[in-house]
Amino acid sequence: MDHQPTDLHLDRQVCFPLYAISRLLTRFYQPLLEPLGLTYPQYIVLMILWEDAPCTVSHIGERAQLGSNTLTPLLKRMQGQGLIRRKRSAQDERVVDIDLTPAGIALRDQCACIPTELFTAIGYPSSEAQALKLQLDQLLAHLRRVSAPHNASAK
Repeated sequence: MDHQPTDLHLDRQVCFPLYAISRLLTRFYQPLLEPLGLTYPQYIVLMILWEDAPCTVSHIGERAQLGSNTLTPLLKRMQGQGLIRRKRSAQDERVVDIDLTPAGIALRDQCACIPTELFTAIGYPSSEAQALKLQLDQLLAHLRRVSAPHNASAK
């Protein structure tokens, strides 16, 4: 097996550490979110809503990089928890508007400490985390640009 192309070695892939980091970081969020009755995807949706509410389901899907097949049941659960309100748009029945309830708004204060607690728990220097985030943002922006024509042709 020594004669394999080196491009196929797992330790040379950009995608694998990103995948592994995502899974591990999500696990570190779990004990911080569980007492609030939240999952990590719900936390992501709440962060979007704290910035942008009221907004459409499609806006949330674009920002969270979630498809409607994942997002719709997630939003239904959040509505059942009393965190959000879902309402069909008066202008276009196909569009669903999402807004926070008072309980969803109140969770913002309870979640304010989570980013700091997370990095305290993992012991990763915030300066390095900020530098890494900038690089990841650049990579994400690039991937969105190059995938836009592909997504448009898939519709």
